[in-house]
Amino acid sequence: MTFEEWARQGVPDLLRFATVLCGSGHLAEDLVQDTVIKAHRHWDRIQRAERPDAYLRRMVVNEYLSWRRKWSRFVPRPEIWADADRQQPDHAARLADQDEMVAELAKLPRRQRTVLALRYYGGLTDAEIAETMGCSPNTVRSYASRALAALRIELGPSSPTTTAPHGVINAH
Repeated sequence: MTFEEWARQGVPDLLRFATVLCGSGHLAEDLVQDTVIKAHRHWDRIQRAERPDAYLRRMVVNEYLSWRRKWSRFVPRPEIWADADRQQPDHAARLADQDEMVAELAKLPRRQRTVLALRYYGGLTDAEIAETMGCSPNTVRSYASRALAALRIELGPSSPTTTAPHGVINAH
């Protein structure tokens, strides 16, 4: 597969993933653009990888974790869920719940938020997340446990929000 062929089909997936990861379509575009530039330079090596898609996803995660350190106080806006839910009808209560979830996710440390994005948006296993983030599966489980515990505390039993978009995060 040439770089151009991959770019036509792979960039939209990376962009959706990056949008969930960093919480802003505009920042995701910058993140993916920087990643694609690096991928183009190293395409010979990337295309020989066993799973080029996993390699590129890891590049996005690494870029996000390092490139945004100076933006650690940035709080993602709820606009990301509007793009993710274009095919579904707009329901006010559901959007309010999603806004609340996005606000709470934004409060999590970057690595915890990254684990949740990879697990619940990307559908990766703990081992795949560990490989993507360059840590052990135990560390992944620890990040996930702490993140979900923080969400449970913040959202509490009286909160109407029980799921993130697509019904994947149970905050109770």
